[in-house]
Amino acid sequence: MYTPKPYAEAELATLHEGMRAWSFATLVTVGPAGASATHLPFLLDAQDGEAGLLTTHLAQKNPQLEDLRAGREALVIFQGPHAFVTPSWYVKQSTFPTWNYSAIHARGTPRVIEERMAIHAVLRRTVAVYDTPLRAECAGSWDFDAMPFDFVAPRLDMIAAVEIPVQSLEGKFKLNQDRSEEDRRGVIAALERLGEPQGVAVARMMRERMETGANA
Repeated sequence: MYTPKPYAEAELATLHEGMRAWSFATLVTVGPAGASATHLPFLLDAQDGEAGLLTTHLAQKNPQLEDLRAGREALVIFQGPHAFVTPSWYVKQSTFPTWNYSAIHARGTPRVIEERMAIHAVLRRTVAVYDTPLRAECAGSWDFDAMPFDFVAPRLDMIAAVEIPVQSLEGKFKLNQDRSEEDRRGVIAALERLGEPQGVAVARMMRERMETGANA
């Protein structure tokens, strides 16, 4: 990922925080058939290895699984909030429009898991992370563990789990670090005024990083 120095983020805790927040990510591999990409939810074990362990699952019928079984390097792209930025929001307007965004790239050699109960364990973790918190919020009554195993078992044979030990991690938070504080505050105010969710999230990141001095 092309990352000019002002935009580089190397703080592991910050990268892990982003990976959890933007956990529906893109899995990319390159094999004999060319480049393949699948959009998947990822679980992060931050304490496993130097940079963490990613776990996901995908359909057995997905052709990308052959790249994963072959142990070809996998790239997982986590996309954070992004927003168009017009020079109209700057004090010094002798420049061009740009796009503020955040992204994290994780690379590693995948391990495919096809044992039924191991896949079941991955699904239970995925449900615990994504579904269980919603029960309290919306009085949901669906319970994965209450489903008869005879009903669940055929589905387990239709998917595979994948673990990716993270061997390299790159973060790019492009948030107008190359502009003056005055210009950055103008962008923050404009994005907050527009109220578009992605833009508001970008403004929040910009404000937080200005307050903490990150990438200043």
